[in-house]
Amino acid sequence: MTELGSDTLPSVGQWQQILTAPPVWQVEVQTASWTSAALALRDQGGRLLGLWGEAGHENAFFYIHALGLGSTGYLWITLTVQSSEGQFPSLADIFPAASRMERALYDLTGIRAAGNADTRPWLRHQCWPAGIFPLREGQLDDRSFGMDGDADYPFQLIDSVDVHQIPVGPVHAGTIEPGHFRFSCIGEQILRLEERLGYTHKGVERLFQDRDVFAGARLAGRISGDTTAGYAWAYCMAVESIARCAIPPRAAALRAVCLERERMANHLGDLAALGNDAGFAFCQSQFLFIKESLLRENREIFGHRYLMDCIIPGGVAFDLNSAQTASIRSNSESWQRTVQRLDLLLQEHSGLRDRLVGTGKIVPPRAAALGMAGLAGRASGQAWDLRVQFPHAPYQNLDVSMQLSPEGDVAARWQLRFLEFYESLRLQTRLLMELPGGAVSTTIPESIPDGEGLGIVEAWRGEVFVALSVENARIKRCHPHDPSWVLWPVLEEAVLNDIVADFPLINKSFNLSYSGHDL
Repeated sequence: MTELGSDTLPSVGQWQQILTAPPVWQVEVQTASWTSAALALRDQGGRLLGLWGEAGHENAFFYIHALGLGSTGYLWITLTVQSSEGQFPSLADIFPAASRMERALYDLTGIRAAGNADTRPWLRHQCWPAGIFPLREGQLDDRSFGMDGDADYPFQLIDSVDVHQIPVGPVHAGTIEPGHFRFSCIGEQILRLEERLGYTHKGVERLFQDRDVFAGARLAGRISGDTTAGYAWAYCMAVESIARCAIPPRAAALRAVCLERERMANHLGDLAALGNDAGFAFCQSQFLFIKESLLRENREIFGHRYLMDCIIPGGVAFDLNSAQTASIRSNSESWQRTVQRLDLLLQEHSGLRDRLVGTGKIVPPRAAALGMAGLAGRASGQAWDLRVQFPHAPYQNLDVSMQLSPEGDVAARWQLRFLEFYESLRLQTRLLMELPGGAVSTTIPESIPDGEGLGIVEAWRGEVFVALSVENARIKRCHPHDPSWVLWPVLEEAVLNDIVADFPLINKSFNLSYSGHDL
């Protein structure tokens, strides 16, 4: 563990480096330094990725954690709050995305963010009573709860006789996850969109507690089914950092193959759905055919359509032989030719372009202020990709090409999916051609030492991270975090002044996670 002086990081305490690739720095701060650390991060052009809470021994105190990104790396800042205080300074005025995270933190721990004007429950629907906080010690032991309370969620209204509301969801037409969208409109024009999420809250963070780290890996890969490889790798990275374990080069390369295949599958699915929402069924059928071919190949070669349980602590649970790598490369070349033909055809389709161009726009300065990242951020000019700026094995040897657009509309998010699909195909080919020899895993001891670790990867939506605390070889606390936490509020702004009929297109162009957000 390396110590770093205050000359390169915010002067709020003694920083320690707990991970080198990507670089993660950790510090414990006093209450007075909590806000100043956030201000320093923002003023240096940084952004907030996540904020979460943790109960201390017998709920006598609580840890409040924040993870940000600065020029030096990822900054993990921890504040201790005594139970008698019951609150900590809100960061919502500094980083807008913090507001919902602070509301969720209160629902789960009972510690309030002082200064956050929005105190409505976020994750607590009719699931448990007010005054019960599931992540506190002893609050859920041998107890069952009714379905009382929170039936009348106070949505924000525009006070005008000319404005009408359109409620959509949480149950939607189609096999999709639940979320409520409340539109305030004049005619078809959207003046305000307010989301309400949390319907898929499953108590995942509580489920992690007291499991061994190997059982935790299985749960991590099921947090959000479309991001199995992303969550599993981030979780395993956290475990391996605590165990002081380096995985074999072949294992790192095979993990990257899984991650890039997951990226390709999701981009193909989104291109299909966007085409369908624009009334272009031909587009949907073509892209879904390729996606299904990829998923079937996953099942045949990797053992699972969505690559579940392929990434494990210490490495991977599979290997590839020469015949399998040749088959993957051959099929991928065929898919690339087909997608390139579709790309060219769709670029010239005036009806499709009319629906996509200029719709759901977030300009680069606003994207920076909102802390956007991932594909949606890069489509709004935010030049950040973990695989490029802070690459970990094996990406430091792959020369990843970052795809960018300054336009920030649905058309930009559409086109970047093509470009990232091509880049993932290129990366997969290079990984398979240069696949190192040797073992595909190393042993993680069952008696893993006590400690804290963090893993973070550039998944297909953006950075997924997992913060992990282990005590007596069991999981004490695990917080998985999806980039959708930051991007869901952006969607509310992206639809403004567009029409209701364009919402499905705009929503799908972000394609954010419900399950990964709700936990």
